[in-house]
Amino acid sequence: MNQIVIAAALLSLTNTAAATDTLAARLAAAAPTADPNVIQLALDARECAIERGLPASDHPAVIDYSKPSAQRRLWVFDLASGALEFFEWVAHGRNSGDGIAHMFSNHDGSLASSLGLYRTAGVFYGKEGIALQLDGLDPGFNDRARERAIVMHGAWYVSEELARTTGRIGLSWGCPAVRTAVAKPIINRLKDGQYLFAYYPDRNWLHSSASLHCSAVSMNSTTSFNFANVAP
Repeated sequence: MNQIVIAAALLSLTNTAAATDTLAARLAAAAPTADPNVIQLALDARECAIERGLPASDHPAVIDYSKPSAQRRLWVFDLASGALEFFEWVAHGRNSGDGIAHMFSNHDGSLASSLGLYRTAGVFYGKEGIALQLDGLDPGFNDRARERAIVMHGAWYVSEELARTTGRIGLSWGCPAVRTAVAKPIINRLKDGQYLFAYYPDRNWLHSSASLHCSAVSMNSTTSFNFANVAP
């Protein structure tokens, strides 16, 4: 009987992995400028959250901080259709780097961005207008997001013109700030229980993230990740 239960569990894991791989391929096709490995890691992290009892979501967001801020590096997907809904510029923290991020922190007052999986919460209106609360799900890497007031909001310093004329966009205090013109539609799409995945090839985070080492599914994907260009 135990062997039957184990076999069924292994089959379920295999089917889940296959479904995730297929979904990742669809999303990568919809977002040709995104790194397929990063999309796969984002889906693995989302699956981990679901396995741990959090609700599923239909509109995951992915930030690839390995790309310079002058490039659009935020993607929001519709899992039901496999479509790309938003493809935007997003700021990183001023102490994470200038045009290219390279340092990340979970500490209050660091003015740096944090890596890992977030779950979105409610919307509020602050000095920057509409803002989206974020709860970090990676202990030690982003779980102090609420304490640090790390939120998604619109900002004047995130613009295509700045990216084109100065070679970078402006810097936040650690928040994933977006263009003011798109802040409201993006935040309304992501509010109330969606997932946002912030990536950078940081060796410590990739090896230690609770969201990437959750189950056999995510362990398999993480183990096969190419660490050749991972930062020390």
